[in-house]
Amino acid sequence: MRRAGPHHRLALIGAIRQVTGVETTTDGIPVHGMLDPDIIRLMLAAAGAHIDNDGDMSRIMDAAQDIYDATVPDDLRDKVCPGVVQLLDGLRENCVLALVTGNLTRIGWRKLQRAGVDRYFRFGAFGEMASTRGGLARLAIERARREGPIGRIALVGDAPQDVRAAQENGIRSIAVRTGVTPAGELEACGPDCIYDDLTEFDLSII
Repeated sequence: MRRAGPHHRLALIGAIRQVTGVETTTDGIPVHGMLDPDIIRLMLAAAGAHIDNDGDMSRIMDAAQDIYDATVPDDLRDKVCPGVVQLLDGLRENCVLALVTGNLTRIGWRKLQRAGVDRYFRFGAFGEMASTRGGLARLAIERARREGPIGRIALVGDAPQDVRAAQENGIRSIAVRTGVTPAGELEACGPDCIYDDLTEFDLSII
């Protein structure tokens, strides 16, 4: 998806304020490709604060998801990147499709729902489930293998972290230049394939 407005960022800010009373911002924090818990920690650190215990982090994450649910627009279909729906239609008959995202669980699913593409994904691995994106990819791979025999596995993403997550798990990395990663950085990570957008995607590589 394209950047879906300020609602996710504002949910994190509001949740930190609600739980800790600290005013924070995402300004200056490279949020693209990061996990939400790491973003929260960096926001607090930039404000000169920190989380004292796991309970505080859990409360912040719960509050952020509640706030996002209450404020996200009903329709995000205009934020879907070119080629996404056609690609998902082409893949869903013969592939197990899973979402791997740094978003918290309810935020990630709600974005997909409001974008009209949640029905394509059988399950997901979300920001609070592992400490790295590679760990999230590993969870998704393990879940897919439990569901039955699978063939080649690929991870499609628009951030360097996505490429590295695929490489850490020994699966194909497919990079797409639809995010905010500066030109050249995706190529420098050495993905197996790279596209300007998903209208170029070759289904035969899966």
